[in-house]
Amino acid sequence: MTELPLVRGATGEPVPSGARPRVRASWARSQRYGVSPEEVEPVFAGALETDSLFYECGAEVLGRLHGTLANEPLGLMITDAEGLVLARWSDDADINRSLDRVHLAPGFYFGERTAGTNGLGLALADRVPALVRADEHFVAPLRRYTCAAVPVLDPRSGDLVGSINMTTWSDASSDLLLALAQSAAGNTSALMHVRAGGHPARPAPRGEVFHVFADRLAAAGPDACPSRAWRDTVAAARAAVAAGHLLAVVGEPGAGKSAVATLARHGGRRRERVLVARPPQAADVEAWLALWAPELTARDTCVVVSGADSLPAWAADELAALLGATASAPLRPMVLTAPSVDAVPASLAALVGAVVEVPPLRHRGEDVEPLARSFARERRHRDVDFTPRALRALAAHPWPENVRELRAAVREAAARTDVVDVQHLPPSVLSAGSRPLGRLERLERDEILRCLTRPGTTAVQAATELGLSRATLYRKIAQYGLRVPGRE
Repeated sequence: MTELPLVRGATGEPVPSGARPRVRASWARSQRYGVSPEEVEPVFAGALETDSLFYECGAEVLGRLHGTLANEPLGLMITDAEGLVLARWSDDADINRSLDRVHLAPGFYFGERTAGTNGLGLALADRVPALVRADEHFVAPLRRYTCAAVPVLDPRSGDLVGSINMTTWSDASSDLLLALAQSAAGNTSALMHVRAGGHPARPAPRGEVFHVFADRLAAAGPDACPSRAWRDTVAAARAAVAAGHLLAVVGEPGAGKSAVATLARHGGRRRERVLVARPPQAADVEAWLALWAPELTARDTCVVVSGADSLPAWAADELAALLGATASAPLRPMVLTAPSVDAVPASLAALVGAVVEVPPLRHRGEDVEPLARSFARERRHRDVDFTPRALRALAAHPWPENVRELRAAVREAAARTDVVDVQHLPPSVLSAGSRPLGRLERLERDEILRCLTRPGTTAVQAATELGLSRATLYRKIAQYGLRVPGRE
């Protein structure tokens, strides 16, 4: 493990002896960010966005919890992913006045960059629950408090959306504070899951490390994507890595960032391989780095850290230190992927020498059909035909989840037939609605599509089978944004 630097607090004292590695790393980041150890400098946002599903569910959960803790000296807070406090609940006048003085109040940012080491800032930085007690805080006035915070992830995408934070006096009992915050965050996630339509939650990253041979991927990847936008992106990535830059490949989820990253080092050498490392849990950072870090010096291996934006801050700092130790090498065989370079942890972003953006699939219409045929072949191990209606439906869909969504849709369809037609495609591909549907709405939409996509069935016949008037059927088609080629 890399030795963490010695850092000092407001009166010159070092981080408390015996402090956990996560706390020590947070103190080092706080000092690097230029946080004042003497006071919390207010950063006010002005406007608050409180129309998200996360805020709606979090506010409901904390509002109910507050009703059972009305006489406790406890502040309950909900924050966004950047540490902006969106709301606070507390009936204790003393703690309310005290929290106002340190700007732990709605409308103020309270992440690590603003307030140094604190519970909610650490939870957001490392993406795991955090408890920061008394003198573990970097800023002296915050040592009056103990803070417990838990990050909340979107159950549909797995993205960090905010945190649930609880703050009390440092001399109060805090043994159950973190458990209480975890319970509230869990209830918030569960409520979001239900109100989002019950879509399956995305599993948390587990630090998987696997390798692929770049020559095999290159044989399928570029040929399956003939668009000029894709080929230009791959060429730019290869040029950046060949020039010795640490490359960040950015773009929307599922657009093909990992594919571009793995192709960036491919130069036709049959023995070259790509090692892909996905973000670990905070407790697994040391084992995760030890598993693949030695490959940083291998000339014929390119390391891709996929989803660098999801790295716990501690892991990012450790990785940045390792990269700094290999900076004298003529070529650093490493690529990062993230939604944007701004989402990459600061310690790693400082080392990035080139950025390449992967265009979303909706801007690469030429790639849809070749990719669909490639995914069907991958599923059936032979060529699969598509009807013109199916190809038109695939081309018309905006693919909000990009190539990942296309692959899932085509593999599902190819598993059911030798000739893919519109009735074999998932209903979501034939629906343009952006609003999440409830269970009964999805059942109704799917039944309408089942009738409309059956070969030879007219709209009148579909309406009769569904027990609807033709006018009601057309209204339902418009309501769900249904697109069935040949019936537009």
